[in-house]
This record gives sequence, structure tokens and C-alpha cells, in this order.
Amino acid sequence: MRVVRQLLVIVAVWMIGGQCVAAVDGNPWLTLVLGLLVAVLAVPAYRWVVGRTEHRPVTELAPEGARPAVGRGVLIGLALFGAVIVNLALSGNYHVDGIGSVGGAVGLIGFMAAAAMTEELLFRGILFRIIEERAGTWLSLGLTGTLFGLMHLLNPNASLWGAIAIAVEAGGMLAAAYAATRTLWLPIGVHFAWNFAASGIFSTEVSGNDTPQGLLDSSTSGSHLLTGGDFGPEGSLYAVLFGAMLTAAFMWMAHRRGRVVPRRSRRVAEAGDTTRVLR
Repeated sequence: MRVVRQLLVIVAVWMIGGQCVAAVDGNPWLTLVLGLLVAVLAVPAYRWVVGRTEHRPVTELAPEGARPAVGRGVLIGLALFGAVIVNLALSGNYHVDGIGSVGGAVGLIGFMAAAAMTEELLFRGILFRIIEERAGTWLSLGLTGTLFGLMHLLNPNASLWGAIAIAVEAGGMLAAAYAATRTLWLPIGVHFAWNFAASGIFSTEVSGNDTPQGLLDSSTSGSHLLTGGDFGPEGSLYAVLFGAMLTAAFMWMAHRRGRVVPRRSRRVAEAGDTTRVLR
């Protein structure tokens, strides 16, 4: 029941917040304010429901160290998507024609902040963490990453390849970031910066969502395997490659730090072996 209660609270914040932000679509300043408000309010909602249902300190969303963790995540997200764009530009698949919409970029800050916060609380804070308790880190990473990718099939310009790409480069990578640090602040920062760089800075499509124009007036052309086509650069082979590399790096860190959780059956068997040895 704790899973159900946690999901109900965070999904409610996600849906109500999304409806409020969508209602002011076209007004970038209201979108900014409402989006940031949804992101801020989601934090105490998560802390309340998790603390109430699990009777423990909610360390994964502790205020201590939040700013530097989010900052590191933002830098990683910007660098990651920037690397995708650089490769697209060098291969002649990304073009900038001038300045786009400053107002659009402002509104996308709020929109992407709300999306990053609520999705990370739902997929990494609840689903990944709780599945990991029983199935272990690796299986939880695979299951929740796949679910995260499949969710994007609901988007207007979605494709099966785009969903697979999201599952690898985002679903797996963000779960690995949490596994390595055991804080949600880092994946929240990565998620926000990746989405905002894609939309608010480079003005590319985000997950096939008919994303409004951001800071640059840009276009992509060429092979869909490189550009992602209508789904956006998240469906690019570059994005999948860089996301997979970062996933491997985070999981290496998690292993070095002793934060990779084995399956419960394996933990029980190891505990039994230890007991027999002690006897």
C-alpha cells in the first residue's frame, strides 16, 4: 500500500501541475512561475508521503547538499546534450539561422523544471527505489528504464525507436545517477538541464512533444538515425551512445562505493551463509 499511496500523491501533483502549466500556454512568464511552483511543491509532497508511509528520514531528498548536487547535475545535463548538438553540427545535421524566442526560452524553464522534478520523484524516487529493494539495482534499472521509455510513446510524434532511445539514455542513466549518489537532486538536475538545453537553448524537439521554439532559431536535417527525426535529438544515435557511456560511468561509481544492491533472494542466501559460518 505504501507504493500506491506514494504514487497517488506524486501522480496527483504531476497531473494537476501539468494541467495548470498547460492552461497558461502562450504566456511565458506565467508558465515560468507556475512550473517552478509545481517543482517546489512536489518536494514537500514527496517528503510527506514517503516519511508517513515508510517511517524514516527521507534522505534521498534531504536539503543538505541539495544545491551543489543540483548544480553538478545541471552541468552534466548541459554538457551531455551539448555534446549531441556539437556532433550533429559537425556532421552538417544541425543549423542555426539566428535568434529565436527569448520568451519561449523563459517559459520552458518553468515547464521543464516541473517535468524534471515530478518525473524524477515518480520514476527514480518511488519506482526505482522500491523495486530495487526486492529485485536489486540492475533489474530495477532495466525495468524502470523500460517503463520510462514506454511512457514516451504517448507523445504526439513518438516512435518505437525514440522510446527505446529514451529508455537507454535517460531511464537507465538517471537511475544509475541515483544509484551512484543515493540522492535525487543529481538526476533532477541532469534531467532538467538536458530537457532545457534541448528546448530552451538549442530549440530542438523534445521527445516528440511539438516543443515550442527556444533561444535559437534552428533546424535539423539528414538521417533520422542521427537527428532523431520528428522525435528530436533524443532519438539520435549520438544521444544513445553518450547516455549509455554515462550510465556505465555512474554504475561503475555505484559499484566502487558499494551502492549496487543485489536481489533480495541473493541477500537472504548470503545472510544464511554468513550465519552458518558464524555457528
